[in-house]
Amino acid sequence: MMKFIWKFVCLFAFLPLGALAQNVQLHYDFGRNLYADEEAGRQKVTVTLEQFKADQWGSWFYFVDVDFSRKFTEAAYTEISREMKLGRQSPFAAHVEYDGGLNKSGSFQQAALLGPAWNGHNADFSTTYSVQLLYKRYFKSYGYTSAYHSMQLTGLWSTSFLRKKLTFSGFIDCWRGEKANGHGQLVVLTEPQLWYNATEHLSIGTEVEISDNFVYNTSSDKTFFVNPTLGLKWNF
Repeated sequence: MMKFIWKFVCLFAFLPLGALAQNVQLHYDFGRNLYADEEAGRQKVTVTLEQFKADQWGSWFYFVDVDFSRKFTEAAYTEISREMKLGRQSPFAAHVEYDGGLNKSGSFQQAALLGPAWNGHNADFSTTYSVQLLYKRYFKSYGYTSAYHSMQLTGLWSTSFLRKKLTFSGFIDCWRGEKANGHGQLVVLTEPQLWYNATEHLSIGTEVEISDNFVYNTSSDKTFFVNPTLGLKWNF
């Protein structure tokens, strides 16, 4: 389930000043079972830690994904972002983000993102959403990578229903990637999640990673993949 970003399960930017939210997730990934050739090396288990903290100027958010196979810790990937309010009651914010991490072969290509975010919600905050338009800068990591400019459009959502027993949330990212020959390509990644909130702290559910031009695949010309998981989440 290594992903460019697992985004916000809930768009906590709307919580009161000083709000703190943290959760840990455990996902079993079925990708290797569905694509035995194309995703033969895909991890089976991912542990995710997320934390959000609001303050008088805006909010911090980060997550760390740690991927495990049967014998190894495959990778650790993080995204950390800061949003600064653009006016006390304004729905707009300035968004700054760093993405990067390590894997068995070295590291993921690092990237920095900057741009505006537009955040909204319904009257009782049971539904929240955000749209971000970000300049993205990839940095050269190894000899086979190159630094380049990109743009990313991100949409986020979260909605609770059935007396908050079910939560449907997720994100969609679209950005300009770069092929090995230097030509650009559109990369699309979305990860909708559905959780049954069994208690105040424990949720049981699934995440479905749907992507095009995102999964590294050298065994065929296939670019579109659907990778579901079975997950547990503990809200602190």
